[in-house]
Amino acid sequence: MKKKGWKRIVKSVQARSGLLIVVVAAALVELVSVVQYLYAREGIRQEVQQRAESELRVKSLEIKNMMTSVEVALQNMAWAVEQNIDRPEQAAEMCRRIVRNNPQIAGCGLAFVADYFPQRGRWCELYTLGIGDGEAGAVQQIGSADHDYLKAEWFTVPIETGKGYWSEPYYDNAGAKALLCSYSLPVHDRKGQTVAVIGADLPLEWIGEVIARTKTLKSSYNLLLSRTGKLIACPEDSLVMRRTVQEATRGMNDTMAQVVNRRMMGGEHGQAVVYDNEGNKNIVFFAPVENETGWSMSVVCSDKEIYSSLHQMGLKLMVMMILGLALLAFIIYRMARNFNRLQRANAEKERIGSELRIANGIQMGMVPKIFPPYPDRDDVDVYALLQPAKEVGGDLYDFYIRDEKMFFCVGDVSGKGVPASLVMAVTRSMFRIMSNHYTAPDRIVRSLNDAMEEMNEANMFVTLIVGVLDLPTGRLRYCNAGHCPPVIIGDDVEQLTVDPNFPVGLVAGCKFSTQEVLMKPGSTIFLYTDGVLEAENKEFEQFGDERILEVAQQLKGIKGKTPEKLIGQMKEAIDRFVDGAEANDDQTMLAIQYTKEIRAQRLKRSITLPSDVQTIPQLQTFVEGVGEELNIDPSMVMSLNLALEEAVVNVMNYAYPPEIGGDVTIEAEANDVRLKFTIIDSGAPFDPTAVNDADTTLSTEERPIGGLGIYLVRQIMDSINYERIDGKNILSLRKKLVEDSDS
Repeated sequence: MKKKGWKRIVKSVQARSGLLIVVVAAALVELVSVVQYLYAREGIRQEVQQRAESELRVKSLEIKNMMTSVEVALQNMAWAVEQNIDRPEQAAEMCRRIVRNNPQIAGCGLAFVADYFPQRGRWCELYTLGIGDGEAGAVQQIGSADHDYLKAEWFTVPIETGKGYWSEPYYDNAGAKALLCSYSLPVHDRKGQTVAVIGADLPLEWIGEVIARTKTLKSSYNLLLSRTGKLIACPEDSLVMRRTVQEATRGMNDTMAQVVNRRMMGGEHGQAVVYDNEGNKNIVFFAPVENETGWSMSVVCSDKEIYSSLHQMGLKLMVMMILGLALLAFIIYRMARNFNRLQRANAEKERIGSELRIANGIQMGMVPKIFPPYPDRDDVDVYALLQPAKEVGGDLYDFYIRDEKMFFCVGDVSGKGVPASLVMAVTRSMFRIMSNHYTAPDRIVRSLNDAMEEMNEANMFVTLIVGVLDLPTGRLRYCNAGHCPPVIIGDDVEQLTVDPNFPVGLVAGCKFSTQEVLMKPGSTIFLYTDGVLEAENKEFEQFGDERILEVAQQLKGIKGKTPEKLIGQMKEAIDRFVDGAEANDDQTMLAIQYTKEIRAQRLKRSITLPSDVQTIPQLQTFVEGVGEELNIDPSMVMSLNLALEEAVVNVMNYAYPPEIGGDVTIEAEANDVRLKFTIIDSGAPFDPTAVNDADTTLSTEERPIGGLGIYLVRQIMDSINYERIDGKNILSLRKKLVEDSDS
């Protein structure tokens, strides 16, 4: 049997190895083919790019040389024109000489500013037309109202800038009667004043020959754009200087054409991919003409032609690859059938693992984990640790401060895994809801129990301890529902006694009891779950109560031992004890240290009033006296008076039956940091902090009666706190005397 088992294992490994080798070999072949194809494609693209850029450079140079010859001819003759500027016939003769010596120039003219020669009228433009064979025609005066050169850009721009200027190409109907581009220079008189413009007209028929002379590809074509985007040269003659390239491409589906046009008009170099309306892909290479015209040239190449040979070769290779892949797929299919079941099992395992990891993240996100949670307070410090034994667990802890009371809980759900984690989430959420409505721990636990029992179809339960620590007094009230008893660490170590209440969720209507203890400043309450208590080592021994108390004994009476250090030392002790043994239960610890500092008392006063609102002026006098003794700003005294009046009047009106009445005592205490007013009465129990604030966003008609008084008190005072002690209602109102102080 052992030999057969080994053989099966060897065959399985061999089969897996063979499958892996085939897959890797096929993948390498495909990868090599893809890499070769990509390299070939990139090589072709670079070759076409080099050819296109070379074509653009050559043609740009031809255009530049032609236009530079015109610029040089005009610049060389401009000085002679200026010497004869007051003799227009001699100056015009210089223009005829330019035409005779430069056959490429269609005509040359000298245009004077308006009314320069009054006897000649407003316009004076002397123009010489080339008549071929290096000859120039007679000088003609062509300036007139019909030919108002004073508004032409070839005239106005040199006058304004004092520099030479190439005009936008145009059809000249007055002189050369052809598509021209004029180069003009300003002419000055002997005083340096600009009085005329000399210009030479360059016909542009030769540009079409330059553009069409060589091609990067058979189907490629060139475009030459003026500075305003008009087509100077293109395959469609009817578009030349008739439309801008923006207008010609406006109907195209691909907006990239407009982008390329803008870039060309901006004088940029580059390339881009543009699709025509038939979906054909084209690559556009563009560059500016390197002169002062502002022109730009592009080469448009068909992507299909660029890669036609590569596509043909790729098609053949693809057919061969498809045949090879089909054969490989058949082989893999035959080999993979044996592993399908295993793959499905692994996939399901991975899915479950992923979901559990997500669930763990959600679960851990529900408990507070920013420490210290209240860095601005000096009366409490908290630290907690929750370590699930598996991906998800059923332990929970929570804490928060409301109305100067810290509400906290630690719990452990029966069972393990996902069901326990769901119950944990529900318990934590319901704790927040219930503790926002009630301040008595037994009332919170009772409400939790009734709500959870109603939905407890799985018969799960939660051991839970809920505590409410009154931060001003250190009075701790707690209710234990079948949970581990907490430990108080101060000058001594004491395990709190707990009443044997039922766990939460088992029996509806079950009663729970509240217990009470006074925490001294510097003392710490340590709460934990049975995962700490029952942590086992490799010999199956449990950590137990004694070891918990031993660690606590090491910290008693030592100042500076924070809750974080306590839990850290407890965790180290547990880890040393278990010595690597796998945990079989969640471990949760919560430590709350009461750190209230006793400050020197500056003031202590009290006044007792009958429950009669007619005595309120005495209260006002009392508050004003406190403010005067503490040197409080009068505006703050007015606010304090308003808050005290609201709270005391509420007691006078509702605490006692009208026919019996009673007394209300108001005590004032102050230290260097804070002023506290305490309102004490023996009337019916009433917790004003449990009343929801009035919704001030509602209108008067929509807002229910009541709630504004406590809302006003909350706005004026820094904190309010209610306690029912020995049959008395005790309402404490606190106000800082020193701003931005750790109090």
